[in-house]
Amino acid sequence: MSKHKLEYIWLDGYKPTQSLRSKTMIVDDFSGKLEDAKVWSFDGSSTEQAEGNASDCLLKPVAVYQDPDRFGGNGWLVMTEVLNADGTPHESNGRATIDDSDDDFWFGLEQEYTLWDNETDRPLGFPKNGYPGPQGPYYTSVGAANAIGRDMIDEHLHLCLETGLNVEGINAEVMMGQWEFQIFAKGAADCGDQVWLARYLLERLGEKYGVSVNWHCKPIKGDWNGSGMHANFSNSAMRSAGSEDIFNKICEEFGKNIEEHISVYGAHNDQRLTGLHETQSIDQFSYGVSDRGASIRIPVGTIEDGWKGRLEDRRPASNADPYKVAAVIIKTTKKALA
Repeated sequence: MSKHKLEYIWLDGYKPTQSLRSKTMIVDDFSGKLEDAKVWSFDGSSTEQAEGNASDCLLKPVAVYQDPDRFGGNGWLVMTEVLNADGTPHESNGRATIDDSDDDFWFGLEQEYTLWDNETDRPLGFPKNGYPGPQGPYYTSVGAANAIGRDMIDEHLHLCLETGLNVEGINAEVMMGQWEFQIFAKGAADCGDQVWLARYLLERLGEKYGVSVNWHCKPIKGDWNGSGMHANFSNSAMRSAGSEDIFNKICEEFGKNIEEHISVYGAHNDQRLTGLHETQSIDQFSYGVSDRGASIRIPVGTIEDGWKGRLEDRRPASNADPYKVAAVIIKTTKKALA
């Protein structure tokens, strides 16, 4: 009989942006199947999820992945959702707010983030005082002068692949020290599970390198790009109907529900959605072909394929909850096509 390490991962109750938490359970044997992962408890009074006089919260497993990084193949990553002691969903549980996960919806989330130097309290690669050269050479860059942190980024990519996450690529982004990974998933629940687990792996890897991960959507003020989580999405009608009218209807419906979307698209997003740096203003809505300054971009590939494909909502911030982002996209799209 061999020992197995199960790393239980959850989201805390901090506002306006939740943080990841984890703790380890050692068991004598484990099949790797979700149904064999036990419900566990934790002290919610230390994570802003309970009072000290009634501190127990529950961790309900929702997804299990092999942990390639530790414990010789007997390690497992257990994504969980937080329940109250009576088994009802905790108010911080974004996964439980999904009314319609719908695996017919395919998502490709482009998760941007900034590697953060803990000594200078600035993006990795920024000088201690002043600023690096202006934006331009850092996006998809190669070379020590512009591509900062590649060893950590490449290792994260391989960890995601070995874990079994559907990571589809990485690239250096527009600001120095800023990077992106892309995750593909079907349905709102799996979309959120995979993005949060990829975030967890990145945070944990940062411990090894002594580098933090800054998820704020505008970590450096001024003439620097913010960090987003562009949400590419489609359903079977979008992928197969070949109708420009369908795409226009969806975009128009999104324009009627600005506040509902912005309310779950991440904290401090007004600092990022200014109409500059490849964004539309937070209080306006627009859509257009290949327009990275629009709220929703219609990729040219969708048109070239005969109006079959996807749309890209460019408004979600890097710190948004992917569970809630995917859920509201499903809701509005279905409303448009009803």
